Amino acid sequence: MEQVLILAISFVIILLGAELFTNGIEWFGRKLELAEGAVGSVLAAVGTALPETMIPIIAIGFASSASAHAIGVGAILGAPFMLATLAMFVTGVAVLIQARHRPAGDVMPVDTRVLRMDMGTFAVAYGVAIGAALLPAEPTWPKLLAAAALLLIYALYVKRHFEADPDVDAEDLAPLRFRRLDPVHRRAPGPPRLRVVNLQVLAALGLIIIGAIAFVGSVEQIAHAIGVDEVLLALVIAPIATELPEKFNSIIWVRQGKDTLAMGNITGAMVFQASIPTVVALVLAPAAWVAGPGTYLAFASAGMAFLSSAVIFIPMARSGRLRGRNLLIGGLFYVVYLTVVVVAILRPA
Repeated sequence: MEQVLILAISFVIILLGAELFTNGIEWFGRKLELAEGAVGSVLAAVGTALPETMIPIIAIGFASSASAHAIGVGAILGAPFMLATLAMFVTGVAVLIQARHRPAGDVMPVDTRVLRMDMGTFAVAYGVAIGAALLPAEPTWPKLLAAAALLLIYALYVKRHFEADPDVDAEDLAPLRFRRLDPVHRRAPGPPRLRVVNLQVLAALGLIIIGAIAFVGSVEQIAHAIGVDEVLLALVIAPIATELPEKFNSIIWVRQGKDTLAMGNITGAMVFQASIPTVVALVLAPAAWVAGPGTYLAFASAGMAFLSSAVIFIPMARSGRLRGRNLLIGGLFYVVYLTVVVVAILRPA
């Protein structure tokens, strides 16, 4: 009962942090004159992805056991899978709930150029990452080359987003929540000072991280109490606990009609998770990043992530529009894979 209470409190903390973060990161992007794609796909995506990225870094970088490395690899693979499936589904549900209040119904007013770039980069980066897993464990230098390629891909991706023209006006933004904490400009006209914006963003990230740590700890305690398998925890439960709560940013932006930010928060996180955490595995534990007997189930999640992404975004690329109902397909892929995992775990050896 205690863990359930902690779970509920951490959930509220994450929601509060998400509300402050979405408001603050929009003003941060406005102050730096960044495009909406850079704000959603880079700043918001990376900012909210950092807490869960610590799981594989700690498991792989600061532990030497094979089981710890397996948990790290499972967490790395689980994040893109969860984002491409369950996070898409949750966002689609949010869009459908808001559809009656939208002029175009469930048609999302997204910048399809931003999403095409995000998903194209994800396909290339994750393709390189999974391709590296098909290489033999020795020698390790090809995997180090793959790690270097992933860093280059992500650097070019960030560069392209930051070079885009800004398209968000101050009039489109809600007042900064921390503006009243500024003794000089709290009642003055014009945008808030950057230092106050930075304070709100950092405070929001702090709340999200604190809430996420408590949330993950409670989920793990509850999972162990009911006897959930360690593999299932690494592949499915840990990514839900670390990624999904922070994607409430996307739900908030959907409610505000800022769908490019909402989707970019997810697709940008997919690019980040396919690139940076994978580099950690390739550099620090190349022997663990191998698709073979014992890891086929984990790496099968990558196939589901690719399939779900293709089914959702290829029609968008062809038609030039994205519907909320199309995001619901991610939930189907999630259920299919979860069923496969549970059957494999429960099957007698």
